[in-house]
Amino acid sequence: MASIFSKIIAGEIPSYKIAENEMFYAFLDVFPLVEGHTLVVPKKEMDRFFDLTQEELSAILGFAQPIAKAIEKAFPCQRCGLSVVGLEVPHAHLHLVPIQSADDLNFTRPKLKPTSDELKAAQNKILQHLV
Repeated sequence: MASIFSKIIAGEIPSYKIAENEMFYAFLDVFPLVEGHTLVVPKKEMDRFFDLTQEELSAILGFAQPIAKAIEKAFPCQRCGLSVVGLEVPHAHLHLVPIQSADDLNFTRPKLKPTSDELKAAQNKILQHLV
């Protein structure tokens, strides 16, 4: 059965897309830890992040780099944090999160519940800085 991320990539479920290429898809987390929280997923469905090949691991970081830089420009933060947790959705993914402290990457905290307008605004902030 296809994961929710595969359905998003296929366009079966709408998303707030940030970037896409032949291998990866980036979109806003609709239940973010903080505003601007973005997910980067391989289009190839696999459960575990470190089951990606070395080439794919290198490529996903290269794909994520300009997105992370755009996040840092779009939101007040010390930096863009990166986390690989992979427990909620059985599809390899990494989290790009604008952070002020390590606690901003605490996935046990309650998630935000932004409106569609708030998500569109966050998407536009990132896209304005994406080169």
